[in-house]
Amino acid sequence: FSEAVHNHPNLVRKYLGSVVPMTDNFFAALNSAVFSDGSFVYIPKGVRCPMELSTYFRINAANTGQFERTLIIADEGSYVSYLEGCTAPMRDENQLHAAVVELIAHKDAEIKYSTIQNWYPGDKDGKGGIFNFVTKRGICLEENSRISWTQVETGSAITWKYPSVILKGDNSKGEFYSVALTNNHQQADTGTKMIHLGKNTSSTIISKGISAGKSQNTYRGQVKIMKNAENARNYSQCDSILIGSECGAHTFPYIDVRNPTAQMEHEASTSNIGEDQLFYCNQRGLSTENAVSLIVNGFCKKVFKELPMEFAVEAQKLMEVSLEGSVG
Repeated sequence: FSEAVHNHPNLVRKYLGSVVPMTDNFFAALNSAVFSDGSFVYIPKGVRCPMELSTYFRINAANTGQFERTLIIADEGSYVSYLEGCTAPMRDENQLHAAVVELIAHKDAEIKYSTIQNWYPGDKDGKGGIFNFVTKRGICLEENSRISWTQVETGSAITWKYPSVILKGDNSKGEFYSVALTNNHQQADTGTKMIHLGKNTSSTIISKGISAGKSQNTYRGQVKIMKNAENARNYSQCDSILIGSECGAHTFPYIDVRNPTAQMEHEASTSNIGEDQLFYCNQRGLSTENAVSLIVNGFCKKVFKELPMEFAVEAQKLMEVSLEGSVG
């Protein structure tokens, strides 16, 4: 990002803060005040990026926070897929991660943004861990543009993030695919916002929450269809699985429709892994822990299939590791 400021100051000046202003929330203000680096991507007109761009974030030093900034601009008719991963060492004290991500898609452009979040979640007694307070937002600025968020959240002691899309251009599309897994004393408050402004816009929300141990997992999503958003469509699916008797799953959908031509579909379910499912798997030679992994991976497949192959394999392994010790 620091190189882009020197080499392309006009681009940075034009787009930085245009989707997430510094006054948006406390953590966006903090990030705007202290960030010094991050990722900057500009895809020129008509260019389809042939490979996935990937970044890796790690908090190494003790007693520090991380405040990176990501700005991705896809010009007319372009395409980019961006992957990010993150980890942190085990420490007894908490550390803060407060990033800001801004995506801008122009006419006929598409941005796919995938995250595997594996910050240190703290120990089994809830000591230590990263506080992950991130602001992510994209805008489909012109017609036929598309933004897709995919996230797999397994780490951090507390997570607060709502990757959002503002559908300003006519016929634009927003997508959100999420798996959030919490174990031990973790808390996750995650979801999305889809704001429909243009005509014939559509959005899809698929959220999968898995709670184990003494954790609390919350989905908080907003779908807003404004007065001039004719023929807007939204499909939302929020499913939760409980593993154990001391965890919790919560769903808070906010639906605000101001146009009578809108089509809204929303479904939500909460269930636990049944004894009969486990018994069935045990009879076929699977251990209870492997059976839980199998059931959870099947539960999450709609989200995993949106990830690039090697990322999806990594995500499945991460889920297995995160669920270790949660059964029995």
